Amino acid sequence: MAAIISNKFRIHNAEQFYESFGEAAATNYYMFIGRPQQWSSTTGGGSDAAPPAPADNVEEEERQWRDMIAAKRVSASDVSFVIPRRNWASGTTYDYYRHDYSASNTANSGATSLFASSFIVMTDENKVYKCMWNDGNTASTTKPTGTGNTEFDPGDGYIWKYMYTLTSTQIQNFLTTDFMPVVDTKGTVSGASASTVSAAAVDGEVRRITITTAGAGYTNGTYTAVPIRGDGTSGQCTVVIAGGAVTTVTVTTQGTGYTYGAVHVNGITSVGSPSTAAVLSPVIGPRGGHGKDALKELGAFYCMTNTALVGAEGSGDFVVNQDFRRIGLVRNPYNHGTTTVSTGSTLSALKSVTFNSSPTPGTFTNDEIITGGTTGAKGVVVDWNATTRVLSYYQSDYTGIDANKNITAFAGTEVVTGASSSATGTMSAVNNPEIAHHSGDILYTEHRAPIVRATDQTENVKLVIEF
Repeated sequence: MAAIISNKFRIHNAEQFYESFGEAAATNYYMFIGRPQQWSSTTGGGSDAAPPAPADNVEEEERQWRDMIAAKRVSASDVSFVIPRRNWASGTTYDYYRHDYSASNTANSGATSLFASSFIVMTDENKVYKCMWNDGNTASTTKPTGTGNTEFDPGDGYIWKYMYTLTSTQIQNFLTTDFMPVVDTKGTVSGASASTVSAAAVDGEVRRITITTAGAGYTNGTYTAVPIRGDGTSGQCTVVIAGGAVTTVTVTTQGTGYTYGAVHVNGITSVGSPSTAAVLSPVIGPRGGHGKDALKELGAFYCMTNTALVGAEGSGDFVVNQDFRRIGLVRNPYNHGTTTVSTGSTLSALKSVTFNSSPTPGTFTNDEIITGGTTGAKGVVVDWNATTRVLSYYQSDYTGIDANKNITAFAGTEVVTGASSSATGTMSAVNNPEIAHHSGDILYTEHRAPIVRATDQTENVKLVIEF
């Protein structure tokens, strides 16, 4: 049985994801960082220069919780629809919009689908255009600049349709070297007012007719007011025949309501009796018309989240002078010790112990292994605050296993010793993380080379999710 998942289904899923951030009963998503430990053959594979690919299984998800450092809530304003970025460049041949690209009817670039083709560009003025005609597969040499509601030729034979211009906020938050934001021109998802481009769109208009078969044996001439047949109304074109074959066809009246179109060349008065019938193929626009709904017209089945991590925000939830190698997205995690979904702006995911002031604890160092003198528990230092005497740590199944192969909790008033520093401290309290480990659903994980955090540093973490 042959079947497909359509692009509309993918866009629908992206819309549902986008909407879930701002609904009345919103889903709570958190971007998290973790993995302060180096990648190595004994700690999960790979290396810091070449991190391993994440595994999609239960073991890996639980492991991600164990070395999680902190999480920050992603707000509705931190999410945007995006598509792959393609910069307009002189000398490049772009594909043009067609409604019928397929494996048997490929674009000039070889693409077998519209959204895999190169019909969308962004200029250095951050304006986004659809290519409506590529001058017979020639190179584009003049940058499009128009912002009107009608298609235009900038002077090189290309025909462009203006879609929208990116705002400074969109550029700052969601424009990367690989992706660019898509504006919801229709206004049905974001709630924004429909754009003038969307308002000017005409449903079912025919803007272009291609010559699939030129035919042979026709009577030469220029034939005007030739009807565009199909299921729409009012469409007309001019057909030019030279040498017995169709050489050009130009739409003169675009009409409305077409979902199927055809030009009956043999039915033109005085066209003669051809030896080979011509086949002219009207290009059918997207539902609602060109410019009506940029999300669907440009294939916006990608969403980007942009989360800024500013210094030691969250009263130190995001520790500094430490590195991380994993980022991810978790849905609806709980507050520790409850089944209440977290709503805080930032959440610490680290366990910690507080030491007595006397005897004065030693100076522990980041990334060293600590051991409890009574329980034999082991952990890895993530942060040591000598002022508050709080030591934050994690326990992984690589370096947090005690002598009996257990992940054992630190307890009581035991003495903790650092393996590298030889520092010691006598515990007065064990402190739980703010986020409940192993709660919620980890939806996305990415492994990276180490990123070192500092108090005067901000990391903008951008996640792109393809549906």
